[in-house]
Amino acid sequence: MIIKSFIKTVLAVIVLLLLYLAFWPVAVDPVAWESKPAPSLDGKFAPNDYLAQADIFGKGDGIGPEDIEVDSEGRIYAPYEDGRVLRYDSSGENSELFVNTGGRPLGMEFDADGNLIICDAKRGLLSVSPDGELTVLATEAGGVPFKFTDDVDIAQNGTIYFTDASHKFGIEDYRSDIMEHRGNGRLLAYHPISGETSVVKDGLYFANGVAVSPDQMYVLVNETSSYTVQKVRIAGEKAGASEVLLENLPGIPDGISSNGKGTFWIAFPSKRKDILDNLSHKPFMRKLIMRLPESMQPAPEHYGFVIGIDGDGNILHNLQDPSPESFSPITSVEEHDGMLFLGSLTYNGFARVTAP
Repeated sequence: MIIKSFIKTVLAVIVLLLLYLAFWPVAVDPVAWESKPAPSLDGKFAPNDYLAQADIFGKGDGIGPEDIEVDSEGRIYAPYEDGRVLRYDSSGENSELFVNTGGRPLGMEFDADGNLIICDAKRGLLSVSPDGELTVLATEAGGVPFKFTDDVDIAQNGTIYFTDASHKFGIEDYRSDIMEHRGNGRLLAYHPISGETSVVKDGLYFANGVAVSPDQMYVLVNETSSYTVQKVRIAGEKAGASEVLLENLPGIPDGISSNGKGTFWIAFPSKRKDILDNLSHKPFMRKLIMRLPESMQPAPEHYGFVIGIDGDGNILHNLQDPSPESFSPITSVEEHDGMLFLGSLTYNGFARVTAP
């Protein structure tokens, strides 16, 4: 009798749990899509330990210096999750507060006048003068407010290209946008002379890293949740057209940058996760997963991973560190004077390694 009562209780709990997971209101509204099997890590993506040589700086200064920028004097800038942007000397030491955005600074780039342009996930597109004066440049485009201002690069004519990763979900809910897979991201352009912001391309699947080509003819933008790199033409006869440059990448692409000499660096915070790929065509199951505590949801493993490509999508470099103690997740890569600077959304510090 006791056993039967126990079994009934367990079954009732299971039924209630399933009802909770299935019918409780959830903001995320996933759509089915078809993910290709991830390419194996061999050949051009064969594991190596190149990134194990990286030196780590800023430990203890804060969490999540997501992007790293270097000024004309060699000083290093790192944005932390509490809103601070710290400036270090060229050796990565002697930090000082440069500015506090009051939000969550992510991608950064210096303009021709020495202003630090910042994509702040919470406050929009910002500009900080060399003496630390902060100005808000833009908070919406096409009547749609930014929800997750992410990464930035600047063309030679001064146009600022940047991404709003999602116009629906903020940085605290980035997993929801990835699980939903509804193309909520946008590539945007801020025009300094007019002060206007235009939509260059919308419908992107978690629009992330941005890089303007050295010839100023196109912009590369990473789509994190579809494992692709888009090439968007910004000049010439094909201006406004776009195409998929790379698809079915072996990792989840985040930041992308140009070294100005024909190489684009792509940061992978993680290798692909089989569970996410296998659930791509199962929106209901993805909705159930989003009702689970975050600790029970799919999470990236520690794995350092960076690739270098050319403008045609050819793989030029493959840099990895499979060690559980690797500097990871790597969310950005910036080349400066023969060094690669590595940022991370969650690591306690940033890294630097010699460029190949």
